[in-house]
Amino acid sequence: MTERVTGTPGRRTLLGAAVLGTAALGLTGTAAQAAERGRGGSGSGHGSLRDLPVPTVIGHRGASGYRPEHTLGSYQLALDLGAHIVEQDLVPTKDGHLVCRHENDITGTTDVADHPEFAGRRTTKTIDGISYTGWFTEDFTLAELKTLRATERIPGNRPDNTLYDGRWTVPTFEEVLRWADKEGRKRGKPVWLYVETKHPTYFRSLGLGLEEPLARLLRRYGRDRRTAPLILQSFEPGSIQRLARLVDTPRVVLLSGPTSRPWDFVEAGDPRTVADLIKPAGLQWIASYAQGIGPTLDLIIPKDASGRLTRPTTLVKDAHARGLRLHPYTLRNENGFLPADFRRGSDPNAYGDVFGAYAAYFATGIDGIFTDHPDTALLAAADFNGR
Repeated sequence: MTERVTGTPGRRTLLGAAVLGTAALGLTGTAAQAAERGRGGSGSGHGSLRDLPVPTVIGHRGASGYRPEHTLGSYQLALDLGAHIVEQDLVPTKDGHLVCRHENDITGTTDVADHPEFAGRRTTKTIDGISYTGWFTEDFTLAELKTLRATERIPGNRPDNTLYDGRWTVPTFEEVLRWADKEGRKRGKPVWLYVETKHPTYFRSLGLGLEEPLARLLRRYGRDRRTAPLILQSFEPGSIQRLARLVDTPRVVLLSGPTSRPWDFVEAGDPRTVADLIKPAGLQWIASYAQGIGPTLDLIIPKDASGRLTRPTTLVKDAHARGLRLHPYTLRNENGFLPADFRRGSDPNAYGDVFGAYAAYFATGIDGIFTDHPDTALLAAADFNGR
């Protein structure tokens, strides 16, 4: 792949700054423990969470820093770059097939607007309390959806990715399972997948529940066991609890901002917020049906009013004390997505000191991280582990 040149430091230059700022943040106390866990794991990916390297590098929607997200091209590149796990987000079609999109609103990730035959499908919907206008997967059959082509979601930030617009279709999850099995045979070890149920309460209200068809596919492809090389995730704890009754596949609860409430909590009248769930009692409750949490990075190290990192919270220690792994999200190379401490220059789309940011987060003792740029994360993880 081609590196950015103008206004962007090369990866070798960034490597030299990998540990910048960690001492000032008070992070050295847990760094040795995290590094020791990283050396202790086999890293072979033979279907046990214990086998995953630490820090685990998770290709966020594939290698979405380099290819349009949630395409077989993005997934393949993430795997080729060395990602330990490749992520999929699942939404349903009108006829009940599970497809890989970050959102059911496909306005910005496909060429649907260029299809006059679907102009009448444009509509406004309220999903999890927010109004959206566009085209939605649940209004298309799989056959119709397959006539569309995937496009880059944030072309303003990643114009190079638009080179690949139109190259791939929207993949079904079953296609991804077949791809993973094929690649696993080729590589001699399983390909790990990280699978999210999107808006499960909303889709269940439409008669398009996600968990049951997902469980059927997991059973069909032998990924329904506790030792399966796959992790299930959702922002709705109820979805993870439902999946726990259907399959033994490892499970993670995703956590957004502290004042937010999971949508199934809103629908059920449960007053708890994410701030409640990250307290010891909340973490113990999560540990009763899940093996990990996926918090936003700000729950690990909050930012001040200027966007700079402050001191870490106790979340890593508290979660580990209850046997939970932590896979926070999402680190990206571009300045506009980095904490202010690690931005370099005035171009928001140029690469900043992302190695310094990785070092700061890894030093908290997290078990892994979601990233749009798996190759960068792997270099940072190797640097952190002293290899």
